[in-house]
Amino acid sequence: MPHAAHSPAIDPPSPTTTQAAAPPAELSLEERLTLVDAKMTVKLDEAAVKYEVNTAHISTEPVDLADVVTGPVDTEPVATGPAPLPDLYPTPVAALLQRAHHRLLTGGWCKDVLVDEDGALCMLGAIRAEAGGDSGLEASAATVLLDTIRRKFGDVDSVPSFNDAHGSPRIPLRMVDQAARLADARGL
Repeated sequence: MPHAAHSPAIDPPSPTTTQAAAPPAELSLEERLTLVDAKMTVKLDEAAVKYEVNTAHISTEPVDLADVVTGPVDTEPVATGPAPLPDLYPTPVAALLQRAHHRLLTGGWCKDVLVDEDGALCMLGAIRAEAGGDSGLEASAATVLLDTIRRKFGDVDSVPSFNDAHGSPRIPLRMVDQAARLADARGL
């Protein structure tokens, strides 16, 4: 008899037993908070990067804390006229600069002229008005003021050019006030 080809026997598939996946372990509150914290940190980091990219083209000026109002503003109308001049510095140049600062606060500030049609003064105009004709005292005060300006803003040509470069009195008045303090510190 011819020999029949022998074919390997194939075992029938055995039934597989599937095990049910174990339920996830219950996380403690601490573990859940840690996971949420990690997710939020990633989201905040991504948001910070998006913010930086979206605002990179916007130019900003740093805020000078001296410009921030730190006390309550008196909103009551003053019927008695301008506020009284605070105590004067004991040195002549410092006292002159303090009076000039006060005059700018109460009488107004201007640019491009020493005195405008409303009586407002520029920085040098206020010094000149308060010097009472003492040209030496006026020159000393202007020198200290220019030194104060240059300490903060670098190479500035003159007090009038600095004054005229500003559109509001905020920085010029602050410089006159700081010059009064510098003159007092120098004993001038």
